[in-house]
Amino acid sequence: MASVLLCCSLVNTAGAAKEPAKEWGEVRDPYYGEVLFQFYQQSYFSALTSLKVSQQFERMPNHKLDADVLHGGLLLSYGMYLPAEQIFRDLVESGSVTQRIQDRAWFYLAKIFYTRGYLDEAHAALGRVAGTLPEGLHEESLLLGANLYMSRGEYGPAVDLLRQVSPKTEWGLYGRYNLGVALIKMNRPDQGVPLLEEVGKNKVRTEEFRSLRDKANVALGYSFLANDTPITARNYLERVRLKGLQSASALLAMGWAQAAQEQYDRALVPWLELQGRNEFDAAVQESWLAGPYAYGKLGAELQSLTEYKRAIARYSHELGRLDQAIQEVRAGKLANALIELGGDEQQEMGWFWSPQALPALPAGRYLLTLLASHDFQEAMKNYRDVQFLRRDLVAWQDKVSIYRDMLDNRRRAYSERLPRVLGAQRQLDTDRLKTAYSQAAAELKRIEANDDVLALADEKQLAQRARLDRLSAAIKRTGDPALTEKFWRLKGLLLWDVSEEYVPRLAETKRSLADVEQRIADSDDRRARLQRAQRDMPIVLDGFAARIEGLNRRIARLQIDLARAAEEQGAHVARLAVAELERQRERTTVYLTQARFAVAQMYDQASSNAPAEAPP
Repeated sequence: MASVLLCCSLVNTAGAAKEPAKEWGEVRDPYYGEVLFQFYQQSYFSALTSLKVSQQFERMPNHKLDADVLHGGLLLSYGMYLPAEQIFRDLVESGSVTQRIQDRAWFYLAKIFYTRGYLDEAHAALGRVAGTLPEGLHEESLLLGANLYMSRGEYGPAVDLLRQVSPKTEWGLYGRYNLGVALIKMNRPDQGVPLLEEVGKNKVRTEEFRSLRDKANVALGYSFLANDTPITARNYLERVRLKGLQSASALLAMGWAQAAQEQYDRALVPWLELQGRNEFDAAVQESWLAGPYAYGKLGAELQSLTEYKRAIARYSHELGRLDQAIQEVRAGKLANALIELGGDEQQEMGWFWSPQALPALPAGRYLLTLLASHDFQEAMKNYRDVQFLRRDLVAWQDKVSIYRDMLDNRRRAYSERLPRVLGAQRQLDTDRLKTAYSQAAAELKRIEANDDVLALADEKQLAQRARLDRLSAAIKRTGDPALTEKFWRLKGLLLWDVSEEYVPRLAETKRSLADVEQRIADSDDRRARLQRAQRDMPIVLDGFAARIEGLNRRIARLQIDLARAAEEQGAHVARLAVAELERQRERTTVYLTQARFAVAQMYDQASSNAPAEAPP
C-alpha cells in the first residue's frame, strides 16, 4: 500500500514541482497517458513495461520527472529496492525535485523497507528526511521511527519520538499506546499504565480504534495479572468487547484472574464460553485444559477427570490434523491454494493482492495468524508474482510461434511477388523513356531559344498553316494583288494567334516535361529500392528470424530461472507455514502432556486414598 501512496502522491507533487498551477489531470504526452491509464486500472506490470519502453524511445519529454518518479515507485512495489533507490538518488542529486518531494520519497521508502522487514535500511532512509513532513505524514514518521527503535530494544529514543506525536491527529491513539508500552518496557509502569488506561477508556467510533482500545485493555490485564494483582487485571479485562478480535485472549485472562482469587466457579464462566468458540484459536485450546483444572479445584473430581480425558482426545485429534496439515504444506498444496483464492488468475502481479479466504485445506485453518503477518504476505506475493511471470512467458512462447508464422508468410509473399515486380519494372523500359525525354528537352530548349512559336501550334493551327503553304504557290501564279494581300493577312492572323498562346503553351510544356522527369526519377528510385530490397530483404528476414530465435532461447532460459525461483519461493512459503504449524504442534503437545499428567495425578491420588485391603 505504501508503494501506491508513493506513486500517487509523488507523481502529483513531482508534476507540480516546476509548475504550481498545473492540474492533476493534465497529460501532455499520449504515451504517458497510456501508462497512467494502465496504472489506475491496477495493471501495474503493463504500466511498468509501457513506461520503460517509452522512456527507452524518449516518448515522454513533457513528463520526464513524473515518469522517473512513477518508475521508481513501481520498482519499489515489486521489491526492487536497489534500482528504485538509485532512481530517487539520481533525482535528488540532479536537483530536479524539491526538498518536500525528496522528504516524501525517503519517508515512503523507509515505510516500505519497514514493511518488508529491512529495518536497518528503513532507519537509514528515514534519517534522510531533512525537513518537516506535512501533518499526518509527520506523525506517521514519528511512529515509524519509534517502532524501529523499539524493534532494536532502544526504548529511550522511541519514547522521545512518541512524546512528539500530537494526540489530535489520527495517529494520536497509536502514539499513546506505543508510548505506554515503551515506558512499561523501561520499567516505568507509573508513567506507562496511565497512557494505556487513556487509550483503553477512549470513546472511539471506528472498528480500527475499538480494536486498539481492546488491545490496550488486554495488555493492561495481562500485565497486572503477571504482577499478581488479579482484581486490577479484571477491571481492565471487563472493558474488552465480547465480539472483538481480542475477546478470546480477554476471556482466557479473565478466567485466570478469577482463579488467582480462588473463585473457580466464576473462572469457569469465561472458560466455558471459550470452549464453544473456534477450536483453532490458541486461547480456546488452553481453555480445554483450564476448565477441568477449575472443576478439580471445586472438588468435582469426576467432572474434572471427564473434561481432562475430553481435552486429551481433542489435543490428540489436533495433533493428527496438524501432522496432516504439515504434510500438505510440504507437498506444496498451500501456496497454490492461496493463489487460487486470491482472485482472477490473469490479474497482474501487484501489491494489492491478498487471499480472499482461507483455503479449504487442514493447514489453512491453523494459519490465520500467519496469513496476517508481513513476512508471510510478502512471501506469498513473491510466489504469486513468480507464477504470474511464468504464465507471461508461456504467453510469449505462443507469440513466438505466431511471429514465426508471420515471418514465413512474409518470406513466401516476398518470393512470390518479387518476380512479378521485377517483370513489371523491366517492361517500363526507362532507358527508352530517358532518351525520349532528352530529345524532347533539347527540342524545347531550341524552341525557346529561337522563339519558334509555330513549333508549339496546336493541330488546328498546324492544319491552317499547311493549307496556307499550299495556297502560296497558286496565289503567286495568279499575280492577283487582292488575293496576295488577303493571303498575307490570313498568315499574319495565324501567326498572331500562335504568338499569343506561345508563352502559356511553353510553360505548360515545361511543366509536362518536368512531370516526365519526376516520373523517370521516381522510376529510378523504385528500381533502386527494389534492388536494395532484393539485396537486403533476405538479410532483414534472416535478422528477424535470428531475433525471434534469440527471444525464444531467452524465454527458455528465463523459464528455467523462474521454475527454480518458484520452487525456492514455494519452499520458503512452506517453511514459514511449517514453522507456524510446528509451533502450534509444540504448544498442543505441551497441553496434551499437561492433561495426561493431570489425569495420572488424579489416578495416583485416587489410588492413595483408596482403603487398604484387609489381611486374610
